[in-house]
Amino acid sequence: MSAKYPRAETSGLKKAQYLLGAKVAGGALLKLDRMKLARKLARPPKPGPFGPPLKSSAWLKELITGHYLKGRFASGARPVAWVTSGAPVEPLIALGFFPIYPENHGAVCGIRRSAEEICEEAESAGYSRDICSYARTDIGSMLSGKTPVGRLPPPDLLVCCTNICQTVLLWYRVLAQHFGCPLVNIDTPFLYGEAQEHQIAFVEKQLEELVRAAEEVSGNRLTEKKLHQVTRYSKQATELWAQIIQMGRHRPAPITAFDQFIHLAPIVEMRGEPFTVDYYGALLEELQERAAQGVGALKEEKIRLVWDNLPVWHKVRWLSEVLAESNATLVASTYTNAWGELTEFIDPENPMRSAALTYLHPILNRGTGHKLSLMKGMVESFEADGVILHSDRSCKPYSIGQVDQRERLTKEAGVPALLLEADHNDPRAFSEEQSRARVEAFLEVVEAKA
Repeated sequence: MSAKYPRAETSGLKKAQYLLGAKVAGGALLKLDRMKLARKLARPPKPGPFGPPLKSSAWLKELITGHYLKGRFASGARPVAWVTSGAPVEPLIALGFFPIYPENHGAVCGIRRSAEEICEEAESAGYSRDICSYARTDIGSMLSGKTPVGRLPPPDLLVCCTNICQTVLLWYRVLAQHFGCPLVNIDTPFLYGEAQEHQIAFVEKQLEELVRAAEEVSGNRLTEKKLHQVTRYSKQATELWAQIIQMGRHRPAPITAFDQFIHLAPIVEMRGEPFTVDYYGALLEELQERAAQGVGALKEEKIRLVWDNLPVWHKVRWLSEVLAESNATLVASTYTNAWGELTEFIDPENPMRSAALTYLHPILNRGTGHKLSLMKGMVESFEADGVILHSDRSCKPYSIGQVDQRERLTKEAGVPALLLEADHNDPRAFSEEQSRARVEAFLEVVEAKA
């Protein structure tokens, strides 16, 4: 059978540059930087409402910076795949691909406050401000080359999975046209209840085509042994991540959802790697020590809240400070839980079928009733006093049904709930003054009811 997909071009020189630049020299510098940051984090906490920072943050910075550093040297050294956050990445990792997650890169741009400028590059090219701000950030970066991470390697293969939204398909078609590389789409039927056998088979069949494309682009052959191993690492990492989330049930909570938003990065963009398992093992151990010693993320914790939807990346620190002024924090989040709740579907001994099951079940591919049940369960198990639902202008699938969910949380779970309007990456769709007023009024209601 003749090849359908073009093979990625690699060279010995590029491989040597990748090894020396990203892994040897870059790795040594990142280790040194990690040691410096670890010493800084070990100092007594500053005056204010927050407890001591997580020591594991130094390792996290090394992982994230190292990932983008490898990306700068990856082109021509390894096949590169750009994938959506909910894409089945395990076969790609097993075949040696270097993955880039445009949504994660968008979040980095949001935190670094560069998303607005990059979005404007896309808007200048004719893309509407009504399009998802992740998509505008990615397309703007693609057109202008602007990014806070140095440089992104161009893709040899694009993999899009519609289990998070339909926008990604249109978005990835733009990328495919720009870069002139193949696009594989994994279409996942929406689940209103349990996944049916024909739905699982439909996704599994598409995964077989993904493997064929990835083999041809990489020039490598997928082996069962390697796929089992990568899937096992994914399962171990998601199990640890689920346990990390559950640590928020302690009083005081040793980790908040604000921390989870940041420490989420490896489970999204480094699944299937042994160092991700090691990192989450160390983070969990640190949290268990903090819980045993009664060390909380806040020095005084009075109000415990659940968060729904993506973070407001450009205001994560600001919102954590506004809540902390009232001794309030987020102890759980439906967003960070989205990866932990997939653990039960991952089976390393049956990786292709379990991949079909796993990637059918992300929260955005399930009915709104599932999310409502999840939030009610979180209110009970995390002993939360209220819920903040982020009505995200850019993420309609995550925001749909929130007006009804707010009312039912109040009536059925017995807790106040706030609908907070913002955008996860575009600061032009956010009013700091109005948001502060609404959050402070909400906290007064929560405190009066507690």
